[in-house]
Amino acid sequence: MTTLTLAADPLPLTEDEHGRIRIAGKRVFLEHLIIRFNSGMTFEGLVQHYDMLEPADIHAVLSYYLRNRASVDRYVQEKQRTAEEVREKVLRDFPPRVSREELLTRWATREETKDASAPRG
Repeated sequence: MTTLTLAADPLPLTEDEHGRIRIAGKRVFLEHLIIRFNSGMTFEGLVQHYDMLEPADIHAVLSYYLRNRASVDRYVQEKQRTAEEVREKVLRDFPPRVSREELLTRWATREETKDASAPRG
């Protein structure tokens, strides 16, 4: 007679020194995986995108998420809000010196100059 040992594996989530939750001790943040999942990425897509993670760990995290959706969604929203505040502060404190339009104009001028100076064959 074959018997199965029924034991739950530990959840592959750890909290780092900054209070951010990572998956399986890797550099992958919980919110990144959840955002992709909620954007429609399938389990198979997540496995391909996060090839450094074990598929079983992704499955365990998604299972945890589906059982604790409200609290995980609050966590993800807070992390997104914090990231947006940091982005705004960086742009405010270190505004770009040149606009995107100016960079595109410079690039076009450079290409035109390069074409004009190219030897004709």
